[in-house]
Amino acid sequence: MSIQPLPPTHPPEISVTEAIEPAYTRVKRMLFQPFDFTKWIIIGFCAWLAGFCESGGGGFNGGNYSGGNNNNNNTHGVEDFRRMYHQASDYVLANLNWIVPLAIFLFVLILAIWAVFLWLGSRGKFMFLHCVALNVAEVDVPWRKYASVANSLFRFRLGLGLIGMIVCLPLVVLMLIDIFRMVLAGEPDMPGIMLAVGLFLALLFLGLVFGLIQKFTTDFVVPIQYLRGSMCMTAWREFWGLLAANPGRFTVYILFQIVLSMAIGALVLAAFVVTCCIACCLSMLPFVGTVLLLPVLIFKRAYPLYYLAQYGPQYDVFPKLAEPPGAPPGPSPLPGLVPVA
Repeated sequence: MSIQPLPPTHPPEISVTEAIEPAYTRVKRMLFQPFDFTKWIIIGFCAWLAGFCESGGGGFNGGNYSGGNNNNNNTHGVEDFRRMYHQASDYVLANLNWIVPLAIFLFVLILAIWAVFLWLGSRGKFMFLHCVALNVAEVDVPWRKYASVANSLFRFRLGLGLIGMIVCLPLVVLMLIDIFRMVLAGEPDMPGIMLAVGLFLALLFLGLVFGLIQKFTTDFVVPIQYLRGSMCMTAWREFWGLLAANPGRFTVYILFQIVLSMAIGALVLAAFVVTCCIACCLSMLPFVGTVLLLPVLIFKRAYPLYYLAQYGPQYDVFPKLAEPPGAPPGPSPLPGLVPVA
């Protein structure tokens, strides 16, 4: 007997709000029913690994720029910048014999450290998913069990990061050269401004594209790998079919995730204020911050899992209880698949 897939069907009820309650319940069951400090620390370690090489936590801090009160101050500022620029460029040109090798060494070193963190983060994603899906606190078992699929995820993320670097770095360089040219000239010009704005919008668009790929990979492709034991590109092809059949639903999902993140951020900020910023200071410490924010991290990991499960039992990572003896047979475990003699 073989199995053939039926034509893809649209699940009747898919809701971005339906996944909130079970994700919240998952947090309570894992961390508070009952409370186990050792379990909390172990799962926190897995979540900490899973967060390696995620969005860098940086951001654009508001600069302390204050406009000059007169043109004379602006002129002096431009002249000072020109003088510093020419001094720096003269120094670099006079010492290229050691600056270039040092720059190459530092670039390769940073790239190697980034790759190691990316590898650890890829392993951590499956470890954390394993803990959330099974409500267990284990490190050694998922580390060994999901090694091959995690390595496949690492290769995909490494390739994606290198492609992003190759595509975006020239645009950044061009934008900086254009801005430096206008600063050295002492005043902006319309072609330069238009070029800078165009390059910035292109970078913004590319950042959105790569961010969505990373988001879909973490939220949905990794769970499919976890379920199938498949390589990352195979899981991506399966998810792409689901995405192509439900573009509107996943668009709503992304928009709702933005709203949900804002709500969670407001709650975390309120907790920081209530604790007189003590929790904020502790959360900035490596690993300690992950442990403190573990309920939030588990919720953010569980929410897309419960959302994905709405597309059918074949996408449900949470194990079901076995049916009692004598119970009538249930539906096929893989909707859309029918036995063929």
